[in-house]
Amino acid sequence: MNKVLDRPQTLLARQPIFDQQLKVIAYELLYRSEDSDEADFLDADQATCEVLLNSYTSISDQGNIIRVPAFVNLTRDLIIKKSIPKALKKQVVLEVLEDIEVDEELITAIKELKADGFRIALDDYVYEEHHTPLLDVVDIIKVDVLELSPEQLKRQVEILSKFKVTLLAEKIENVDKLYECVDLGFKLFQGHFLSKPQVVKGKKVSSNSVALMQLVQELQDPKITSSDIEELIVKDPVLTYKLLRIVNSAAYHLVRKVESLNQAVVMLGLEQVKKWATLIALSSGKDKPEEISRVLLTRGRMCEMIAEGMGYPNTSAFFMVGMMSQINALLDMDMDDLLEQIPLHDDIKQAIGRHEGTMGMVLEAALCYERGEWDRLPEFEIHDSLYEEAYRHSIQWSQDALQALSEDN
Repeated sequence: MNKVLDRPQTLLARQPIFDQQLKVIAYELLYRSEDSDEADFLDADQATCEVLLNSYTSISDQGNIIRVPAFVNLTRDLIIKKSIPKALKKQVVLEVLEDIEVDEELITAIKELKADGFRIALDDYVYEEHHTPLLDVVDIIKVDVLELSPEQLKRQVEILSKFKVTLLAEKIENVDKLYECVDLGFKLFQGHFLSKPQVVKGKKVSSNSVALMQLVQELQDPKITSSDIEELIVKDPVLTYKLLRIVNSAAYHLVRKVESLNQAVVMLGLEQVKKWATLIALSSGKDKPEEISRVLLTRGRMCEMIAEGMGYPNTSAFFMVGMMSQINALLDMDMDDLLEQIPLHDDIKQAIGRHEGTMGMVLEAALCYERGEWDRLPEFEIHDSLYEEAYRHSIQWSQDALQALSEDN
């Protein structure tokens, strides 16, 4: 594996939030660029989307799983559009930045997010009387204690304590300020004295932005079905991987393993797929050469056609095996590690990883045919007549699929 590609990338930074017993009760997730440890909000919407996605769809080399809430900064546009999937409501606290204009449109959107079950925090907040409708809705108010004199800080606490909110003291720089804030009645604390933001390294998963944009466009059709969505998603193996990871994330309580993309779409629900697709599209980066996707699409379709010709049940699972058989080449990661992250049925994982079972046998046969290892074909319990037709059809099918994406771009 290419050592440069295998090197961990900067995903984000996270800073702990403590309670009065100095127990970590949440993390604030902060965007970080690859070349700097400082936040770089050239595109605030994209930064927020990447923070969300790297939390749920990237594989960290530290092996950490966030089991406490995550505070995530939102831009005005993301608040107004309510682009955060509802499934995250127990995992994230939506943080409204201090420079966002507070008006009726913003308050209405925040009320709707609150009604959806999200907790809302105000960042670096200083009281203004006309903000009362907003203060009646939010759950947490973060106060920048570094910017206020002791008298100003005391006054802010007196005013804000009248509302049903939890006060969080941020930018705690020394022990004296910590004790002062405890005495004033703050319940939560954050700052460099307690813990500086820690950069999280891992592997980012890029995606095919062309397929994503087509997916987002097609999802607007009110008549679209889960089968229609599946046909769109399978054109992009990386998107397939991301959506399967999302299903398996802490945001969803998986009760059974997924055997097809259709099941994944049904589990997520149409509205959630729309939002996740939009988030992925906003954070899309450069992709691998189209040839890799073409090979995987061809292989997946060939496995499916062989299964159909042999009369095997659940032929969509054969497609999944073929298409995911070399996903590690797209993601530059170890296949065993990848398979641990995807909620596929054990039979599918064994077929991909060790070529075991009927699906593994079909995959191995398809690979032999691809490589021109004709002498090995008699090893497999497959009718000889199926190979050529399945291969030719699959090549044309994958070319048509990729061409359709290019034409729609």
